[in-house]
Order: sequence, then structure tokens, then C-alpha cells
Amino acid sequence: MRRFDDEDLTGAEFRECDLSRARMVGVVMRDTEIDGLVTNLVVNGVEVMPYVEAELDRRHPVRLLIRSDQPDDLREAWRHLRDDWATTTERVRSMPANSEHHGVDGEWSMVETLRHLVFVHDSWFRRCVLGLTEPFTALGLGPPAVMEREDELDPSAAPSLDEVLAVRVRQASEIETWLAEVTPEQLARTAPVPDDERWPPYAKGRTVRRCLGTVLDEEWAHHRFCRRDLDKLAHPIRPPHRRPRPD
Repeated sequence: MRRFDDEDLTGAEFRECDLSRARMVGVVMRDTEIDGLVTNLVVNGVEVMPYVEAELDRRHPVRLLIRSDQPDDLREAWRHLRDDWATTTERVRSMPANSEHHGVDGEWSMVETLRHLVFVHDSWFRRCVLGLTEPFTALGLGPPAVMEREDELDPSAAPSLDEVLAVRVRQASEIETWLAEVTPEQLARTAPVPDDERWPPYAKGRTVRRCLGTVLDEEWAHHRFCRRDLDKLAHPIRPPHRRPRPD
């Protein structure tokens, strides 16, 4: 176990780190931002995640639909998600040229985010929900380790927004067609994940509903991140002016 005693971590950034069972004692945390899979977070003796989750549900009612086991709710959730992305696409087209290719604070740009969702669809819907073994879409963007091991994925791809959206339209049609006929019984079945070691290998044994839930969760979460970053691009925060120190 690594231990930090009396360390000044002001401005530190922890990216893709596992902080499970971390203890922070006597720390000072001001203007701190946490994004990730957070559960059982206790702050000063109070489990705060139920409050966080309740507030997110209040702000984003679509989350309640995403967690439902009823096909009608899942269909409605998908419509909300598609409408949200359509609105955000219209927004980025009205922003300065190439805004869709600009990332913020080391995060993916909007185009990169959409490329990741192309990959999510191929892996979690086509492979896990439908049981297909077809190649991944070349412009899809997965985690670095996946980009290295899956030959069909092209790490050098640099598609335009319209090129990625064209793929997204085809993928959306697949989900909508499937959702239109799905039943609760089908959702409860074990997902027909192909018996190989391709991504995602840990999906075996999960239900169809759970695999679909990953697709919907990713759509919602990454839309939130994308909208957050477009806000920052539209209204950049300038660093405070510092008066020169006297000699």
C-alpha cells in the first residue's frame, strides 16, 4: 500500500487510477472534482453517494428509465438519449470551426467521444446482445489496450464529424429495430456473448439487460462529459491575473 504523509498534492490529477479502499485523513480538499465509478464514499462519517445518485436522478430523469427492466421504458430512454445527442450536434455545428475536434483538460473531443460510442455499440450491443462475431468498425475508439490488440480498429483514424455520425445513424437503427420487438423474457436471458477472448471478455454470464444497460449508461455518461466540455470551450475560464512580485 502506498502512503502519502504530509504531501502537497495541489493540482494533482489521477487518471484511470484505482483508489479502492483509499483513506484520506486530515486532508484539505477545496475546489475538487471527482468523476468516475464511485460507491460507498464516506465523507466525514456520512455516506454521500445516495445523495449524489438521487440528485443525478433529479437532474436527469432519463437515468430512471435506463435502469428499468421494462421494454417501453428502455425504448423511451433510447429516444431521450438520441434527442440529447441531436441537440448537442446542432450546438457544436454552431460553434467555431473544428470545435468538435478540440478536447478539454486532456479529455476526448466530441468526435473522439462519438467514436468511443461506436466501439461501445460494436462490443456491448452487436457482440454481447446480438451475439455477432463481425469485425469492429475501424474508426471506433476503445481503451488503449484494446486498440493495440484488436486489429480491425485503426488507431490512426481521423474521421470527420459527419463520417462518425453516419455510422452512428446505422447503429441507432439497429438498436431501435431490436428494442421495438424485445420482451422482458428476452432481456432476462443470458447474453449470447461469443466464446472467444475478444472485448469485452468479462461480459460472459451477464444478462442481455445488463449488457444493454452498459450501452445506455455509456451513452448518457459520455453525453454529459461532452456537454460539460463544450461548455468549457464556449466559456473558457481565464486564469486570474497575478500582480508581479516586487523586486
